[in-house]
Amino acid sequence: MLAYRSPSRRLKRPRGAVLAGALGSAVALILTGTGTAAAAPPAPDEPVRSGQAWMGAGTRIEQGPAPSAGGVTPMDTSGVQGIDVSHWQGSINWGSVKAAGIDFAYMKATEGTSFKDSSFNANYTGSYNAGLIRGAYHFARPNVSNGATQAGYFASNGGGWSKDGKTLPGVLDIEHNPYGAMCYGLSTTQMRTWINDFYNTYKARTTRDVVIYTTASWWNTCTGSWTGMAAKSPLWIAHWGTASPTIPAGFPTWTIWQYTATGRVGGVSGDVDRNKFNGSLARLQALANNTP
Repeated sequence: MLAYRSPSRRLKRPRGAVLAGALGSAVALILTGTGTAAAAPPAPDEPVRSGQAWMGAGTRIEQGPAPSAGGVTPMDTSGVQGIDVSHWQGSINWGSVKAAGIDFAYMKATEGTSFKDSSFNANYTGSYNAGLIRGAYHFARPNVSNGATQAGYFASNGGGWSKDGKTLPGVLDIEHNPYGAMCYGLSTTQMRTWINDFYNTYKARTTRDVVIYTTASWWNTCTGSWTGMAAKSPLWIAHWGTASPTIPAGFPTWTIWQYTATGRVGGVSGDVDRNKFNGSLARLQALANNTP
């Protein structure tokens, strides 16, 4: 336990040190071009509070804490690049993100049936205004309701779609449960039904096929290597620190690859998930517009 320090002792810090610290912080902010510093997500050995999960919270349980940004080998920053964010990234300078070569971004919108990310509105609007192609994701909680209920909640709270050239289809983030049992207490048959119900409801609400974010290990284990979504949903695969991602059984290829959880991008303070789109910018725009 840290020793208690009285207010009078704290006030006795030399004025020069205070000014130097303030100036140093200001210079650092200018040099990095980042937004407001974010609160760090819970450490791997700390519990995640309900509603506070993020894309990759379960992936790190499977794959271990991501290596530091300087130690990621390889770091595939070629081609069409994107990031995914939540409130854990704090305030983001989206103009700087765009200037850093990022073409698309996904941000957390909802979780379960009652949680909406506190930074969603700012991120969704800010990324759009900066010229990025952007979309929303839902962190699945298959143990708290059926899939149809969560798809409806997502579609009503940020997961909608419009053919404006800047809006990507929504994402079902379904990964290792950061709150408990890996497969949320569902059998493989129950999990297939849950995912299919989410898909059908989201499609009925938006006309779009939902993108599925997952890992090969989770999918093969918790759905029993189900091939039923391969022809319907684009795959967003999470596989960190590898030259080529392993994809789940049944999917022919990946559409988006989350290749690190400790990337760095101008405009974002601290670590951020980095992603690569499997195609040209024209193909990304086609995905956004739902055109061949």
